[in-house]
Amino acid sequence: MESIQSIKQRFGIIGNSPTLNRAIEKAIQVAPTDISVLVTGESGVGKESMPKIIHQLSHRKHGKYIAVNCGAIPEGTIDSELFGHEKGAFTGATATRSGYFEVADGGTIFLDEVGELPLTTQVRLLRVLENGEFIKVGSSKVQKTNVRIVAATNVNMFDAIKKGKFREDLFYRLSTVDINLPPLRERQEDIHILFRKFASDFALKYKMPTIKLTDDAVSLLLKYRWSGNIRQLRNVAEQVSVLEQNRTITAQVLHSYLPTGNNLPVVVNNSKSESDFGNEREILYKVLFDMKADLNDLKKLTMELMKTGNAKDVKKNNENLIQKIYGENESEAEFDEHIEDMQVLSISQNSENSKPVVTETEQDKYHFAEEIEEEETLSLHDKELELIKKSLERHNGKRKLAAEELGISERTLYRKIKQFDL
Repeated sequence: MESIQSIKQRFGIIGNSPTLNRAIEKAIQVAPTDISVLVTGESGVGKESMPKIIHQLSHRKHGKYIAVNCGAIPEGTIDSELFGHEKGAFTGATATRSGYFEVADGGTIFLDEVGELPLTTQVRLLRVLENGEFIKVGSSKVQKTNVRIVAATNVNMFDAIKKGKFREDLFYRLSTVDINLPPLRERQEDIHILFRKFASDFALKYKMPTIKLTDDAVSLLLKYRWSGNIRQLRNVAEQVSVLEQNRTITAQVLHSYLPTGNNLPVVVNNSKSESDFGNEREILYKVLFDMKADLNDLKKLTMELMKTGNAKDVKKNNENLIQKIYGENESEAEFDEHIEDMQVLSISQNSENSKPVVTETEQDKYHFAEEIEEEETLSLHDKELELIKKSLERHNGKRKLAAEELGISERTLYRKIKQFDL
């Protein structure tokens, strides 16, 4: 059996992390068998190295090795790619075609991104794993194949099973042995070594002196999260090697090549259901209804002041209402100040008819107040549109700030903007 160190040299694997060594050790141990292997780990950790090790150390090393990226093949053609098809099986099938499982008979197939396989294809794959049988698309003839399957994925398979996106029985058939590769942030002792190797390779490739990091740059390199793992580290090393004239790289220079916030932009897994959106609508409608009730209470108080002109009596008779509108902790002086602000009309009593006498300008205001006193029908659509418009204007069109003010998610706000054609 080959040593871990010789395997690293043979397959160009760099690093001395215990978790990495354990993964390579498992690959070496499982290689002589025909056991199915599932390689797991984040994107960019180098999962493609494991199936190559397993194939080269197995008795199948003289057979074919085929790597298939399941996420890159359209759903409509993946069955044909894997299992082949007969002539005339579908539009464009002008000739019989052999699939990967037929071509790789006696060898190894590496199914990368296996978590992206459609459910119908998963059923076919399960049959291959169980008894080595498959049927070409458009055929009724059962064919046999003798292949070793090594799969890899960067998704959480248990979550995929729970959501019904991956068959549980297929998962357990694929993961007879599970080899997990650690993310780069958990291999801190390997980060600088990898960077130096990449820098040396690119210096040779582009025929220029090798870049070197200062101590503060090395410290920054080790502290960075590296969400894209080895692939991201290699990308940064290449950029710096090509673009920097000064071959001594400081922390300030290196920082300019790292995405802000010590992380790459990530795709958020938006798992909101329709019920979540329904709850947001209910909250928004409740806010609108509460606003309507407060508005009606305020109009009622205002009209009493306008009709009676006696602020003290109004305050005494409507103390609970005033506290509801202005808060229970208002001081006496603040109460009086609010009441004075609400006395927008100067109303006097006419001795002959005991009716209020209002000036011409005030009369317009009085009629306007009478009009708004009438119970209005509140259109949720209009009020919702008005609130969104005001919030967007107040925040200069910045959806994130507007969404926070409205108490809804940015995605819901975006949907409302499209709905109202704002």
